[in-house]
Amino acid sequence: MKIYTELNLGKTDPGLREPDEPFDITKACETAKLVESLGFDGMVSTETKDDSFIMTALAAHGTSTLEIATSVAIAFARTPYVTAMAAWRLQALSRGRFTLGLGPQVKAHLVRRFGLDYTPAGSWMRDYVGAVRAFWDCWQNGTKLNYVSDRYKLDLMVPLFNPGPMPFSPPPIHVAALNTVMCQVAGEVADGFRPHPVCTPRYIKEVLKPAFARGVAKSGRNVQDMSVAMKPLVAAAATEEELEKKIRDVRARVAFYASTPAYRPAFEIWGLGDLADRLSVLSREQRWEEMPAYVDDEMLNTYAVVGLYDEIADKIVERFSDTLTHVGFSIAVNSDDDADKLRKMVRRVQESNWTPEQA
Repeated sequence: MKIYTELNLGKTDPGLREPDEPFDITKACETAKLVESLGFDGMVSTETKDDSFIMTALAAHGTSTLEIATSVAIAFARTPYVTAMAAWRLQALSRGRFTLGLGPQVKAHLVRRFGLDYTPAGSWMRDYVGAVRAFWDCWQNGTKLNYVSDRYKLDLMVPLFNPGPMPFSPPPIHVAALNTVMCQVAGEVADGFRPHPVCTPRYIKEVLKPAFARGVAKSGRNVQDMSVAMKPLVAAAATEEELEKKIRDVRARVAFYASTPAYRPAFEIWGLGDLADRLSVLSREQRWEEMPAYVDDEMLNTYAVVGLYDEIADKIVERFSDTLTHVGFSIAVNSDDDADKLRKMVRRVQESNWTPEQA
């Protein structure tokens, strides 16, 4: 079992509001070195306020053993060539420690934030990953580029734009998934999938893993060789008073996710479809501050791991030990005492008996 964290190391709270302590990109290398010293197996960079490729490059430059990954880079906002080149150089820079985590993003953001024409995400991702791998095969093995799919026709690669082979294997690819279509696509073309933080163990086991296994079987590979990596929603603090603030932030995040139509299946499985519809209305009306109140304690504890620092590691293990191969977790480190606490939490999770069940 491997444990990873985000490059911000817990300093950006998972709420809808601005964090108390924004991440300082000028300290990215320094932070990555700290993550490595704390015993984490890996570090990922999300793509909300920063470019995940830039962040992982800084982390790769500042470390020597830490596995690094984008979790996730928004695939469709970049052409397959752009993504293939960035991942190629990151694998070389990290000396083989990079994993390319890709996510599709929801339709509204693709159309209204990135300005793209939308097509169904499942088939798009299948074509996209195939195109990225075609570039890698061309560069590493000298294979003539000739990738033709429903969306792409790629057959031009001249020496000026070919980075050539590297002494490392092309990086693994993980695909973010919340529905069965994307999960099956991940099984067909990727090396693992990354459930969305709102996915509960029940949803992963009953809905996502069977779809992923169907895709893996279609590809002729073994599901036991695949990864399931997730950074769950966590509310953790040193004191009860501090924990209450973290809980408020996580309620806001759960409410936000529930309001997103594409995430509705993860709430329907718990009989919360009607509530998700109500929150969707509030979201469209920009009534953000009202939304957290709809997340009661039962709902909170269904979608998030909640506890004090001295118990949170055991709670993470209890919830995900038979579900994931990689789990993400962190707390803010502002002192040597914080660092020591987090180091112990990491060790506790790593030493636990993780036996993920594959569908």
